[in-house]
Amino acid sequence: MEKLINFYDKALCTAFGAGYWPWGPGTVGSAVGVLIWWLASWELSPFELRIATLFAVVAVTVIAVPSINRLEWEWGLDPSRVVIDEVVGVWICLLAVPDYAFENDSASLLVMWMLNAFMFFRLFDIIKPLGIKYMEDLPDGWGVMADDILAGIYGMIVMVFCFVLIEVLVYI
Repeated sequence: MEKLINFYDKALCTAFGAGYWPWGPGTVGSAVGVLIWWLASWELSPFELRIATLFAVVAVTVIAVPSINRLEWEWGLDPSRVVIDEVVGVWICLLAVPDYAFENDSASLLVMWMLNAFMFFRLFDIIKPLGIKYMEDLPDGWGVMADDILAGIYGMIVMVFCFVLIEVLVYI
């Protein structure tokens, strides 16, 4: 049973193995998050996708923290192989993708917004401004998750700002 739990912890926390990538596992983990979200967008309306994303953010965070705690005993504190936090963070940023990007004739718009979410999230995750770095001080797996959650929130705010700016410029 212990081997099964360990396998589950590693599969979840490495985002199905993405965390084992030797060069930039956090970037690969974020890309996995975008890919999962993009695949879900094929089947769900924008509203359903936002609800599912919010649910996934909460559920995966709650489920991942105990797994991260167990893996920190084996891999050390905040191991680079743990990338489920990047998946959750980029999902938060993707919540700001505007509805018009989902229209059938605007596939390139959806890709553009997804890439923007990816880049804004990674920027905040790597630079760690505005208190993001301090979130890592939270106990156990919560610190691992919290800095990426806040980076995702900041990325989402920038995405909303970009959307509003585009809307204003279109109507000038």
